[in-house]
Amino acid sequence: MTTATLPAATATTRPAAPWRALPILLLGAFLPILDAFIVNVALPTIGRTLNAGPAALELTVSGYGVAYACTLVAGGRLGDRFGRKRMLLIGMSAFTVASAACGLAPTAGALIAFRILQGLGAALLFPQVLASIQAGFEGADRQKALGLFGSMAGLAGAVGQILGGALLAWDVAGLSWRPLFLINVPVGIAAVVLGRRFVPETRAPRAARVDLWGALLLAATIALLLLPITLGRTEEWPLWTWLSLAAVVPAAVTFFWTQGRQERRGGNPLLPPSLLSLRLARRALLAILLFATLIGGFLFTVAVTLQMGHAFGPMAAGLAMGPCAITFLWISLRVGRWVSRYGVRVLIAGALIFGLGIVAFAAVVQYADHLSVVVAAIPLVVVGVGWAMVLSPAIGFVLSGLPADRAGLAGGVLSTAMQMGLALGASLLGSVLFATSSLVALGCCLVLAVSTAIAYARLSPRPAGS
Repeated sequence: MTTATLPAATATTRPAAPWRALPILLLGAFLPILDAFIVNVALPTIGRTLNAGPAALELTVSGYGVAYACTLVAGGRLGDRFGRKRMLLIGMSAFTVASAACGLAPTAGALIAFRILQGLGAALLFPQVLASIQAGFEGADRQKALGLFGSMAGLAGAVGQILGGALLAWDVAGLSWRPLFLINVPVGIAAVVLGRRFVPETRAPRAARVDLWGALLLAATIALLLLPITLGRTEEWPLWTWLSLAAVVPAAVTFFWTQGRQERRGGNPLLPPSLLSLRLARRALLAILLFATLIGGFLFTVAVTLQMGHAFGPMAAGLAMGPCAITFLWISLRVGRWVSRYGVRVLIAGALIFGLGIVAFAAVVQYADHLSVVVAAIPLVVVGVGWAMVLSPAIGFVLSGLPADRAGLAGGVLSTAMQMGLALGASLLGSVLFATSSLVALGCCLVLAVSTAIAYARLSPRPAGS
């Protein structure tokens, strides 16, 4: 969520005034992540108005995330090859059109389909942001721009639930949940118009070919896992769900086999096996996937628990996230200095603090007789501290310890893992939540938090190579 494909620093000619482009680029990072989470507080309302069951609600969230994740690296390579400004404008246009379609969707099935298209637009848009920052800034300016990028990208997750709650509470023009998507339309149009004027064009001189088959195989593997887990319980586990789960292993084996064959032939696979031979990259991939799954599942669980379990309105559910968002922003602006001094111990502590916040939240939702916004928000402040301590520095910490010639590729792979985890978290933890209880789902979140801490503990205290 905080990084995409990193181009070589010398790949392009730097524009004279890159700061003029930065607000537009940051908006390109903010919108795709905002839309991954803004829908959470609207799920009960969408369910009522479109007669959508729990499985359809989970797919509304995870369908976007899986489409986004599976094509993220391909989007970055298209920008390297055909021009990052061009792909950013095309991606923003596609994202805007898909957002309008989501806002006008007449059925749950149509909404899911349009959310998948929206995810594809986001995958084309988002990678160009970081690549353009890398190409346009140098030295201290680059670090400052990347810091703003990380803070903006992370903050979007918490702000999404606040903004979603506010728009639902205002019920703009009696449109219920639809303005959550329609609000992207004027913003997206403005970004395209301003982007044409202020964002400079950059591209890599030796851009890698897009691994289309790798992206399709990865998407198929994830879909074979995701769909039966999401739909199996509500459809009473028909034969197709078991066949789909049985096909996951051969699909995954085929994916990794084709990736290895392509690399041996001198190609540019989506996930080169040689990258996974680097211990730091391999362990970081697991840690980031675990933490992203935690974030996706926890935020989904919080939104549904507060609204369905404690009769919070969308506005109240969004306001409960307000202090978490403020805390996240405050910590994320400072955590870089802590990581410079204490290394990976900051990320380990952050995952454990996140776990402490989960325990506190579980306690208040379980034992509070009349849960208020203030009481619900207190443990979420703790979550915000841990969230920022892990998310803001995670990918940058890992990339600083990898060989320079692998950092760009690793950035794209780790970002894909981040987006994949967000989608899987909403689907997997959503299935647990609807099948059992909030307490069980939060218990799974706690396991993920502790597992994240253990995974980061296996990294070297200060990254210094592979």
